[in-house]
Amino acid sequence: MSKTVLSVDDSASIREMIAFALEPRGYCVVQAEDGNDGLRKMRENKIDMVITDLNMPNMNGIEMTRAIRTDNQFDGVPVILLTTEAQKEKMMEGKAAGAVGWIVKPFDEQKICSIVAKMIGS
Repeated sequence: MSKTVLSVDDSASIREMIAFALEPRGYCVVQAEDGNDGLRKMRENKIDMVITDLNMPNMNGIEMTRAIRTDNQFDGVPVILLTTEAQKEKMMEGKAAGAVGWIVKPFDEQKICSIVAKMIGS
């Protein structure tokens, strides 16, 4: 059974790039346009991992991570923040919210794939 990754980003092109990288390797990718949409899709699908943008309208990645961590049905689901920001305080805020990693844009396809494989296997 394939693993499912939730890609949350207000940029459709970023979501597509993640899907383009992961789907040929056997992962199913569910896409969401902001944190609210992401939480809804997590409730509708069995999600094994979340890759979310930090800066989004309606609900940002840190707010979404906090919401995931307060819901027991999502225990054990790793969350990776994907952002253009490499600021130390934002990284610490993300970690405090419950994110397990951080990828700075622009990202390398191989890096995304290796992080996903390391976190949830193939």
